[in-house]
Amino acid sequence: MNAPRTRKLALAVAAAAVLPLALSACSSDSKDSSSADSSAPSSAAAAPATTDAPATAAAMNAPFGPGCASVPKDGAGSFDGMAKDPVATAASHNPALSTLVAAVKKAGLVDTLNNAQNITVFAPTNAAFAKIPKADLDKVLADKATLTKILTYHVVGQPVKAPDGLAKGTYTTLEKGTLMTSGSGEAYKVNGTANVVCGNVSTSNATVQIIDTVLMPPK
Repeated sequence: MNAPRTRKLALAVAAAAVLPLALSACSSDSKDSSSADSSAPSSAAAAPATTDAPATAAAMNAPFGPGCASVPKDGAGSFDGMAKDPVATAASHNPALSTLVAAVKKAGLVDTLNNAQNITVFAPTNAAFAKIPKADLDKVLADKATLTKILTYHVVGQPVKAPDGLAKGTYTTLEKGTLMTSGSGEAYKVNGTANVVCGNVSTSNATVQIIDTVLMPPK
């Protein structure tokens, strides 16, 4: 056998030996890649969707409602400031409650409200009082007995907060009548007519639910 022919035969044998090893390596790489792909979690699996809605301010017993926007951000009339004072004093620092504060003073109820503990005051805004014809309002403000009856009807001798307390309840007032609350989320009514526009406001001795309508005690 001559040398060139011998050399060609040797090269053929070497190629035949190397080819299976190369194919095996390629097959192994493919399997490893496939295995890695199948074991890697998809983005959907890695971050499962949640259906839980974020907790509302009311659910966390924090102030809530569109009327809260008018509460001062700083100072004695802010939420932090009112939390340091008893309820009648705290209300006097809120510009939206000036008519209520004047009525409380006329009725001589400042000390009564400030010295009570763990009460809830359903506090009508100035706009709520403005719904009453001026002649009728002036007449009530001039009649201490009637004014006291109306104002004490807005006071409940226990904490009433959203969500649980305002969702559905019947409460005895300081006037000895009863009022009812209803609603859910951040939308609540008192006696089916007054809307809570800024709820769960805390003072040092009371919870204040600011409402958009003056409540009238049952006759």
